[in-house]
Amino acid sequence: MTALAPLFTRIEPRLQAGKYVRAVMSDLSKRNGWTIAEWIGDLRPDATQRLLNRARWDTLGALSAVRRFAVTGLDAAARPGSLIVGALDESGQEKKGSATAGVKRQHMGCAGGIDNGINTVHLAYVRAGVGHALIGSRQWIPAEQISDPVTAITAGLPTDLAFATKGELAITLLGEAFADSVGLDFVAGDEVYGACTRLRHFLEAHQQGYVLRVRATFSLTLGGGSCLTCTQTVTKHLKQKRKWTIRSAGDWSCPGLVDT
Repeated sequence: MTALAPLFTRIEPRLQAGKYVRAVMSDLSKRNGWTIAEWIGDLRPDATQRLLNRARWDTLGALSAVRRFAVTGLDAAARPGSLIVGALDESGQEKKGSATAGVKRQHMGCAGGIDNGINTVHLAYVRAGVGHALIGSRQWIPAEQISDPVTAITAGLPTDLAFATKGELAITLLGEAFADSVGLDFVAGDEVYGACTRLRHFLEAHQQGYVLRVRATFSLTLGGGSCLTCTQTVTKHLKQKRKWTIRSAGDWSCPGLVDT
């Protein structure tokens, strides 16, 4: 908590934050306001709820401190030269009602389809042979909530909040990581991120390697200026098996690189 202490303007929320962090890192089987309050020794969850909902502290500064702490720990435990991946993905949380910021009927992996809930974009720092940690996150807010003043006020959205796609949120997360001198061998993500032209341009401008999945209908511009979808390209140019190399992804999705 030493790195987080300067991010609070008052000592009371700083002390409560320390208690909250220790409770979250404990062996509590269920974590909510009441169970955390009991673990801390508070009679009611008011202090913790006030910390999370109304207390003033530097949120982005806290994210940066946690990011540097996590990266330093993983790097210290890793073999020199082991692969480093920045993994982009979103995770959903089912919600009831319509008052929560970002809530709407949308696709969520946790629900296995369309359901009412929220989605948050995450950036994970993956160190081969060691493990991974989340080093950045942003909640995705639907455009209709931002453009409707009544809904925005009810949900407690910032007045200057601009709509951003999940790919654009990924740019923000990567920009913050780069600002903290986080080095990545490559960035990985599914077609949600592969479809974002701005994200690909951002990575190329930073000379950052990436592997982003794209849909079969994604258009490729080939030599000579011809434009084909991925499906058409495979059908027309990659029929011969000798042009394919099959490699196991191994555990999770961090394949070892083979010199050829």
